[in-house]
Amino acid sequence: MSDRLRKSTKKQVISIILVLTLLLSVILSGCHGQSSEIQNKKFRKFTETLFCQEVASNTVSLHYTLKDPGQYGIQDSPVTFGYFNTDKGTRKISTENTQAALKRFSYRKLSRENRLTYDVLDYYLELSKKESDYLLYEEPLGTVSGVQTQIPVLLSEYQFQSKEDVEAYLELMKTTPDYFNSLIAFEQEKAQKGLFMASYTADTVIEQCQAFIDMGDSNYLISTFVDRIQKLTDLSESEKSDYIQKNAYMLKTYVLPAYQQLIKTVVELKDSSKNEEGLCYLPNGKEYYELTVQASTGSVRTVPQLQKLTKNQMKDDLAAMKAVIGLTAEQAKETAVMESTDPKEILNSLSLDIQKTFPKLPQTSVEVKYVPKAMEAHLSPAFYMIPALDDTEENVIYVNQAQMGNKLTLYTTLAHEGYPGHLYQTVYYASTKPDPLRSIFNFGGYVEGWATYAEMGSYYLADSLTREQAVLLQKNSSILLALYALADMGIHYDGWNRMDTVKFFKEYGVGSAEIVNQIYDLIIGSPGNYLKYYIGYVEFLELKKKWVEKKGQDFSQKEFHKAVLDVGPAPFEIVEKYMWQGVN
Repeated sequence: MSDRLRKSTKKQVISIILVLTLLLSVILSGCHGQSSEIQNKKFRKFTETLFCQEVASNTVSLHYTLKDPGQYGIQDSPVTFGYFNTDKGTRKISTENTQAALKRFSYRKLSRENRLTYDVLDYYLELSKKESDYLLYEEPLGTVSGVQTQIPVLLSEYQFQSKEDVEAYLELMKTTPDYFNSLIAFEQEKAQKGLFMASYTADTVIEQCQAFIDMGDSNYLISTFVDRIQKLTDLSESEKSDYIQKNAYMLKTYVLPAYQQLIKTVVELKDSSKNEEGLCYLPNGKEYYELTVQASTGSVRTVPQLQKLTKNQMKDDLAAMKAVIGLTAEQAKETAVMESTDPKEILNSLSLDIQKTFPKLPQTSVEVKYVPKAMEAHLSPAFYMIPALDDTEENVIYVNQAQMGNKLTLYTTLAHEGYPGHLYQTVYYASTKPDPLRSIFNFGGYVEGWATYAEMGSYYLADSLTREQAVLLQKNSSILLALYALADMGIHYDGWNRMDTVKFFKEYGVGSAEIVNQIYDLIIGSPGNYLKYYIGYVEFLELKKKWVEKKGQDFSQKEFHKAVLDVGPAPFEIVEKYMWQGVN
């Protein structure tokens, strides 16, 4: 969903400025001839410099990543959302310079932890270098996790620790037009190159923006601001009242007009759309999709290999379903009786139920919030707000009540977002004290794959489900996600049109053309989105198979989970390499 919403992406490494590269060359001078101790110290200084440069590049990244930036020597950063860069040359050169600086370290002299960070950074820079050739193919206005839906939630969850935070927040709202103007310039250049989004995707973006504007005086950026400002005890009532009025003024004067200007631009550009189907119909679109898949999944497999992997997993799931005699998935769902509908109770139950098979988690708390009704149609079923690196004790999960079809859906969704999903993985990994630089990378395959793995496993934790019910419901859920993944690859790699997609789903019993058209639109609007969930999940299953094969009778669920969790978010080839090294 956003850089700080765990339903889509975290951060991509934005181009590291050349001044930084010069600084790093001083830090790294003569690295190869130095002792291991000095090499490791300089490497950590190198990664710390990269980390600070990146998180300080925009106010949202800084505020959401660090509760106390001063601990990292970050002071007086400019208030900005950042900007959209259309110069692929600058991005590529900056990436190459950073990679050259990285290569000056002696890999064999680095500690295990630093080699892991080295491998992850090198992989990310190599991928970023390739992606720079397709800069204008990227779509910041994605229908599932675009800027237009991210900004309001990010602003509503921007926490105030001091008066300075409030001032920065209000100044940030004031910069919204500048940020959107750079976004508009990016979209205009895309249109000039014949790369603008499909016209019906543009319609969805317009609807999402208009829904936010139409909230009027009921806009949750007003109500949530009041809630947050009231918690600041060092402000007088007069100051609070003044800030509340300023917030409403900033919303109406800067934020909403920026959305109106974005709508105007998208309407103007809509007719310039050259492609209403998959990415493969764009010039070099198939190659771009391959990169998108690699970035989205963290898998080294080719698209045809991923298609084969998906079909094989579907066969296994279908075989498991057939082994459960006398019950259909629909019957299993109808007869499933979930005892609680209270999210807090469910999360507490899940946190206790996973203790036998997952490593112990540090003390933490979670608050469940609900998506505002006016935005329910435009936001995900649920999402987890990633806490600051230096303050993981307080966590927030948003639930979209309009998309919680039944009690079981709520239960498995909270397993995905909470325990042992996103919240658990995030807090556990933070407790291992990894290099802070690791936090800026976006490895959606690992992150969403783990959460999907957690969600699938939750069917077997539900006391109200029999073993047979759990098998049928879990395998059915896995197969549905596999169908979405195959459709994603079929549309963007093989060139399926709408009728091809309808035919594909009909073969698996999904006969509603309306539903399939909605799926088609979602896949067109956010290429590769379904893959990070499903392929990431299956890659974890593949790692588990290898672990079982090697450990035999000594196999331990908890040991396997600890091994992959200790590595942290990374491409799966790196996860596999290091998961064995962490075992005594």
